[in-house]
Amino acid sequence: MHSQKMLSEIKRLPCVICGNSSVEVAQNNQVDLLKESSTKASDFFTIPLCRNHHIEYDQFQKMNRSQSVEWFNQMLEKTEFMLVLKNLDDVF
Repeated sequence: MHSQKMLSEIKRLPCVICGNSSVEVAQNNQVDLLKESSTKASDFFTIPLCRNHHIEYDQFQKMNRSQSVEWFNQMLEKTEFMLVLKNLDDVF
């Protein structure tokens, strides 16, 4: 599922690793989330990463593929928590 609103919200968050405010949207493109290998993951399975950490994640520089799946799931939970906190800030 594609959501411009979700992508915009993710882009406003800092990098989930270093806190850098200049981020890219990183998608979880693991095969188990996709119907076909050429299909992109849902925009709801995205996290904010700075350029350096995005490259590190995509190229498996610090972890293997199976470790990256677990790591991404943890960072997805963190991202969801950050979105909740941001929305609370917007209310007050």
